[in-house]
Amino acid sequence: MDFMNIARVLAVFGLGLLITAGVFYLLAQLNLPFGNLPGDFVIKRENFTCIVPLISSLILSILLTILINLLVKK
Repeated sequence: MDFMNIARVLAVFGLGLLITAGVFYLLAQLNLPFGNLPGDFVIKRENFTCIVPLISSLILSILLTILINLLVKK
């Protein structure tokens, strides 16, 4: 693999990270209740907090599956 190919891979990876950061920024601005839905478990102890976003992860997985299937559909 030469340096040109490595540069292209890094550029695509960086662009993907930039797009992902932008999507998360926009989602944060919408104040969606992800992480606070019924079925998302929060365990709080004295010096410990464990958050298990079960339903939020399920909804996100379904949405991403639909999106990927629409984009890759032949």
